[in-house]
Amino acid sequence: MFMNRFGKTSNLVTRHLLSTSNPRLLSSKILTEHNDCSSNYDTLAVSSPKPFVFQVELNRPQRYNAINKQMWMEIKSCFESLSTNSDCRVIILNAAGKHFTAGIDLTDMMQLGQELSEIDDVARKGIYLERLIKLYQDSMSSLENCAKPVISAVHSACMGAGIDMITASDIRYCSEDAFFSVKEVDIGMAADVGTLQRLPKAIGSQSLVRELCYTGRNFSSSEAYNCGLISKVFPNRNDLLTGALQLAEIIAQKSPVAVQATKQNLVYSLSRTNQEGLDHIREMNKLYLQSEDLAIGAAAQLTKGEMPAFSKL
Repeated sequence: MFMNRFGKTSNLVTRHLLSTSNPRLLSSKILTEHNDCSSNYDTLAVSSPKPFVFQVELNRPQRYNAINKQMWMEIKSCFESLSTNSDCRVIILNAAGKHFTAGIDLTDMMQLGQELSEIDDVARKGIYLERLIKLYQDSMSSLENCAKPVISAVHSACMGAGIDMITASDIRYCSEDAFFSVKEVDIGMAADVGTLQRLPKAIGSQSLVRELCYTGRNFSSSEAYNCGLISKVFPNRNDLLTGALQLAEIIAQKSPVAVQATKQNLVYSLSRTNQEGLDHIREMNKLYLQSEDLAIGAAAQLTKGEMPAFSKL
């Protein structure tokens, strides 16, 4: 089937095998690198526990990882940086301390009220708020826009802005003690940085989404799993992080061309027709099917050899 459908590609595989003594050794050095990166962020801890796997940890445990303005900005900066980092192929997002996140930092909200009180003109207040909301929206969207897959590993509380965050990620795991809440309604506002747009697509039930958003009630890990928000639940936090890391390692071993093109088309196709998605992937693959990754991956499948090694992207 492979030969019949992709005859020209098979020729490419043959040429690659002739020109390379062992295609699986290509760039094998990078698979042994262990990139321990130190974080320059105050609210995030960034590390690389495995080759090509980066871990971004929310790191305000004393505040239950409540998201203040600095964290909003650092999340955006971090994921934009990792998006173009050739040493990064997949990202685990987790949190330090007792809870994943308590949501938006209410101290910041009080400060915002003071800042607005110093602006007399309603138009200027509106412009100030528009810019701030856009900053926070872009912060959460940086996970979705990041070229690399993002795996959220949630433990204990994931409230308010935490829902915005994890629905912008690619894969969501949690521990049994996790619970969730679209909390914004309880502080007198509508969620405005992604939950109302992404949660309906993640769950698929408009009735349940609206119930959760109108009431702000907590829902458990089992309910999150049953409705499709979470794809796997682990007994405890240690098992959760182990499971997320195992998944990340598998993804990191795949062709970065293939994985990143897949994410790009999945995100693009979410809000478009099937035909638009097909047109998009056709335009992408007329370039990407010429990649050396196809030859290396196909050669490994044909020879049933070792896991292929792919060059940095």
